[in-house]
Amino acid sequence: MSTSADAVPPAPSLPLLELRRLSVHYGSVAALCRVSVTLPAGEITCVLGENGSGKSTLVAVLSGLRPHDEGQLLLSGEPVRFRSPLQARSAGIATVWQDLAVAPLLSIWRNFFLGAEPTRGVWPLRRLDVDRARETTVRALARVGVTQVDPDQPASTLQAGARQSLAVARALHFGARALVVDEPTAPLTVAQQTLLLQAIVEARTQGLAVVLVTNNPRYAHLVGDRFLLLAHGAVAGCLTRDDVDAADLMRLMAGGEEFSALTAALTALHSELGDR
Repeated sequence: MSTSADAVPPAPSLPLLELRRLSVHYGSVAALCRVSVTLPAGEITCVLGENGSGKSTLVAVLSGLRPHDEGQLLLSGEPVRFRSPLQARSAGIATVWQDLAVAPLLSIWRNFFLGAEPTRGVWPLRRLDVDRARETTVRALARVGVTQVDPDQPASTLQAGARQSLAVARALHFGARALVVDEPTAPLTVAQQTLLLQAIVEARTQGLAVVLVTNNPRYAHLVGDRFLLLAHGAVAGCLTRDDVDAADLMRLMAGGEEFSALTAALTALHSELGDR
């Protein structure tokens, strides 16, 4: 009879996605240089950095737009090299792009099911199951916080945040294992940003490994579990919520001491203007 001392502890679970000394080169320029990071399931990893830091290249590698040149990309511990977005999607990695591509004149439910519409009946009498498609779309959108939607309306009627949420809802419905969200280029209102963050949190709740690429440290700290800071294609920091607060992230992104000096200067200037 074995004792508790003889019991073998359970093996630690592998991160869903992992980068090991991964590099991407464009000619002589290293867009990513020996980047190592783990992206666990059920957590949101926020990727922050200035323009040119390597964020877009990281999204390209994870989404299958650009295969890496050196190092390894592991999915559940197995090395993978995506050579197309279709390969990445087939592996369970869904990407929400900056400029979300929707067919604006098609209905919301058709955008949701595009290429995978439900049918009923058998050949040669098989036909599109429109009622089921509508109901599923409304239910999936409500799951990520988008309510009171007419699924027959054109997708162009959705606000910016809801369009991104539509992509998140579609990823959840079709069984994605990881979600990569490239921050929208169009400015979002607070309500639209809140809607998108709610959808991202729902993806984490469903156990997906979420990668949120953003330039907004305050929003990042609201939802992020981990923070990957990139600079000139390399890892400048890999932190958790216990390591930093929102103010720390702002200082790190703005250059630390330079940000503090700028804040002090602006505070003094406002005081001087107030005394006049």
